[in-house]
Amino acid sequence: MNRYSSDVLAKGWQRANKPSATPTPVSKDLVLEEPTSGFVGAVIGWENGVVILEDRRGKRRSFPFGPNFWLDGAPIDLTGPTRSAPSARDKAQEYNRTHTASGSRVGPVEKAKVALPSRIYVEGRHDAELVEKVWGADLRHVGVVVEYLGGIDDLPAIVAEFAPVKGRRLGILVDHLVPGTKESRIVSQVSGEYVFVTGHEFIDIWEAVKPERLGLEAWPRIPRGTDWKHGICAALGWPHDSQADIATAWKTILGRVRGWQDLDPRLLTEVERLIDFVSADHIDRES
Repeated sequence: MNRYSSDVLAKGWQRANKPSATPTPVSKDLVLEEPTSGFVGAVIGWENGVVILEDRRGKRRSFPFGPNFWLDGAPIDLTGPTRSAPSARDKAQEYNRTHTASGSRVGPVEKAKVALPSRIYVEGRHDAELVEKVWGADLRHVGVVVEYLGGIDDLPAIVAEFAPVKGRRLGILVDHLVPGTKESRIVSQVSGEYVFVTGHEFIDIWEAVKPERLGLEAWPRIPRGTDWKHGICAALGWPHDSQADIATAWKTILGRVRGWQDLDPRLLTEVERLIDFVSADHIDRES
């Protein structure tokens, strides 16, 4: 055997054949030995880079973090606790703190604004409630008020009375706006430079809520001639005999909406277009 087979002056000769300390995050109930003092105890806490150990007799001692401990007969380099990755819930809470329900970033707190002369009219009470829940913060930021429009049969007279002009724009969201319908013919009568009418193809605004929010793969198909809201409630096994039942059903659906992620993108597009249109003059003045 050659006792001098290796170079004793080679780099690292001091650590040769010595066990290396394994970096180990501190955690409760680790049983550690501090070899210099011979103290053995379980971790009961830590603070400011110091770990507190308690032995089996209840005696406690504190030691600084570092490569000065043994765990299960092997040296370790005791470090601070591992930071766990934020959970999906934590991420959602952080997002909700920094963004509105529509996905806009939350800005500094502003003074209350005087409402602009421009308005958004929304056909249907449920439509208005959904717009307020998701886009309410954005609308208050630009100073635009949303008003409930019972139906569009009288829309030409309503637009004429409103008298849209520059700085006093009118945006209107219409239910089930598809070519060739009564709604589309009425809309064609009122569109103009300072009037913007848009809509969605859903039979009812309920359908703009993603069905997954109700545990469904898709909204039930309701036979022609059956009232859609009553048909949906019946298909889902919900009470539907009275208007109060329908109101309760909508409250349940609206309660499942947390923000823009829970809505069909086709509705998002149209509402954003309306907000951009009615606030255009206001934005030009601020620019």
